[in-house]
Amino acid sequence: MDRDRFPVDPWRLVERSYSGEDAGVTETIFAVGNGYLGLRGNHVEGRHSYEDGTFINGFHETFPIRHAEQAYGFAEVGQTIVNAPDPKVMRVYVDDEPISLDVADVREYERSLDMRDGVLRRRVVWMTPSGKEVLIEDERLVSFDEKHLAVLRLQVTVLNADAPVTVSCQVINRQDGENVYGGTPNASKQKGFDPRKADKIHERILQPQEFWQDEERSALSYCVTESGMTLALVADHVIETQNEYSARRLIEPDIAKNVFRVQAKAGVPIRITKLVSYHTSRGVPARELVDRCRRTIDRVLAEGVDSVFSAQRAWLDRFWERSDVRIGGHDDLQQATRWCLFQLAQAAARADGQGVPAKGVTGSGYSGHYFWDTEIYVLPFLAYTTPLWARNALRMRYLMLPAARRRAYQLNEAGALFPWRTINGEEASAYYAAGTAQYHINADVSFALAKYVRATDDVEFLYREGVDIAVETARLWATLGFWRQSDGDVEIESFHIHGVTGPDEYTTVVNDNLFTNVMARFNLRFAARTVRDMAQDAPEAYRLMADRLGLEEDEADGWDRAAEAMHIPFSPALGIHPQDHVFLEREIWDLENTPPDKRPLLLHFHPLVIYRYQVLKQADVVLALFLQGNHFSAEDKLADFEYYDPLTTGDSTLSAVVQAILAAEVGYQDLALDYFRQSIFVDLADLHHNASDGVHVASAGGVWTALVCGFGGMRDHFGELSFDPRLPAAWPSLEFVLHWHGTRLDVTLTRESLSIRATGETPVGFSVRGIGYVVGDGDEVIVPLAGQGPVIAGRPSLGELSEARREDGSILSASVPTVTSTIPVIGMATDVDLGLDA
Repeated sequence: MDRDRFPVDPWRLVERSYSGEDAGVTETIFAVGNGYLGLRGNHVEGRHSYEDGTFINGFHETFPIRHAEQAYGFAEVGQTIVNAPDPKVMRVYVDDEPISLDVADVREYERSLDMRDGVLRRRVVWMTPSGKEVLIEDERLVSFDEKHLAVLRLQVTVLNADAPVTVSCQVINRQDGENVYGGTPNASKQKGFDPRKADKIHERILQPQEFWQDEERSALSYCVTESGMTLALVADHVIETQNEYSARRLIEPDIAKNVFRVQAKAGVPIRITKLVSYHTSRGVPARELVDRCRRTIDRVLAEGVDSVFSAQRAWLDRFWERSDVRIGGHDDLQQATRWCLFQLAQAAARADGQGVPAKGVTGSGYSGHYFWDTEIYVLPFLAYTTPLWARNALRMRYLMLPAARRRAYQLNEAGALFPWRTINGEEASAYYAAGTAQYHINADVSFALAKYVRATDDVEFLYREGVDIAVETARLWATLGFWRQSDGDVEIESFHIHGVTGPDEYTTVVNDNLFTNVMARFNLRFAARTVRDMAQDAPEAYRLMADRLGLEEDEADGWDRAAEAMHIPFSPALGIHPQDHVFLEREIWDLENTPPDKRPLLLHFHPLVIYRYQVLKQADVVLALFLQGNHFSAEDKLADFEYYDPLTTGDSTLSAVVQAILAAEVGYQDLALDYFRQSIFVDLADLHHNASDGVHVASAGGVWTALVCGFGGMRDHFGELSFDPRLPAAWPSLEFVLHWHGTRLDVTLTRESLSIRATGETPVGFSVRGIGYVVGDGDEVIVPLAGQGPVIAGRPSLGELSEARREDGSILSASVPTVTSTIPVIGMATDVDLGLDA
């Protein structure tokens, strides 16, 4: 980051000079939201934006997916998040001249996002062409307490002269083409193909319903054309000034204006507070939603606007008290860590019955869809810091079960198959090879459920609703997989899963993907254990579940049998776990000699080119080593990491956090810190050049996991809490909080010791490097540490594979796909000398 422009501050993200060149990035990193409602960090002037975004979790439009060649079972109806009417515009005119930051004579500028009170603030001193010095201060919050409320405040003071000041407060339907002047908005700031961007619909989406004004209050409401969802918003305005003023109004279906004309005296401030409430529904009439908005606004006005700011600070005080991670001696990393954790609150806190979108409510990237990101990367943070949010996220999957059952049936399987990407529960991935084929999402959801129950001991939720997820996902694996008997003196049965895609989307539709098989094995065992525990401990709940799901008496035995026989690929010749059945037969992609302008690969090479190579978009086997590390030896982990790390592009923001965790565990501690820095600055430094489309929420969640599980060495395998720390050499200390079965654990790690202090009625057992301890309420256990684990210098490289041979004796070689003649020939490969035998 440019530290002159974005200085280090452990509690604030600060910008000290304006630039329009990276408007999309700053709109994202200065966005405010609460998991339901999000406002991008657009300036109040309402112009020169990358994306004027106001997003509501789950508020979407549907559209037919048009396949070039249709086939049975392809996803048919797409979903994309809708840009809700924009309330952020509060345009200032002095002497009827507007301030426009791109050309204004700005003498002072500071914008800050304060993560202690959840308020975005901006302070600008503007010198007008006539010599008037104008101080403009604005602040913005989206309330965590009041789910449906946003508050925007603007204060204008002409410092050195009297002047006419006009403030035009607007609410604009930008989704359907309106802007501050009326008409079509500017074209997209970014050209070219990028599958990570939102789907675009050119027909009108928001159909106007009721709209009106009453003094300083404006109301707009809409019905979404195809999805039938409804939205209403009410904006009220409070003006406070000793100056004389008058008010004007305008209301149309797509714009509401409340304009204040002020005869400003020198040094006399003008303060305008805009209160905005949004309500949405899958079918409630818009008029009813308008009434709900009015009640929200009325309540806030009765209690006082200042109480909203006080409540926001109190809410965040509680959040940080249970969620903060403190890195000793590194304020730059501390700032970035807190920004990531704050993004998790903004994405999940008030998601309530909805999921956690890949971009939260900060942008339209990935069309506002929910992926496996929530379960694997975000939910661990939620489960260990605010379990209620984790439970809410899991309930979203429970409520999707009817659609998931239909999808499994459509694909000729039993049980349920969760959609790869969705908003409303229906599969929305048009590319099945990297979408529907990622069956592992079933195991990811069940794994998240198990992790939540382990951390919280919430068997009530498990037995009432969670068990349905466990059973239906296990049923799918039981029919998706098949049995095979080996030839030989002793017949050995093995269970295989074919035609699937793992987390690595650069390798698709393969047989026996290791990650899928390992996670499916966990899923099957978890389901079997859960139903048996219910039968013994909660027979009535078991009876209701068995009746509800039609559970057969021998189903659990079948799941256990399949799990025990699950085929786990292994190459004796290379001493590693192949990513899938034929992965090692492919040529190695030489990433070290791939030109930087050809990255990321997905934007520069046809999928068929990529699929022919050993190359990874993101960690696959390495992720399995972390999530199911209790089933792999230390030697296996080291060998696998050293093989796959040089093959991993990191083209996915989900990769660096996992690589950091495994690098730390196996001993590449400097490399672990490098990967951690990549993950923590993914958005703040725009390392993947797409932060403009919204925060990478899963990467932010992975930052917490990298700190706690990577450097803190925490694991919860088999439901048992353990630690094997790897504190970076340059860090004096690392402190974090965990909640285990209702007891708060304050963990402090230094190079010499690990201490755990407990607050809660339930004593907690844990182990440190294999030695068991118990800590009770008010007690502290201090465990001396002999070092921070193994240390291996450098990083693995392809050169280390120069003598490696496959099972058939062939030597591994590496190349980069290139064009070797003046005639364009796509997909031709040229060997590159890496010290590998050709």
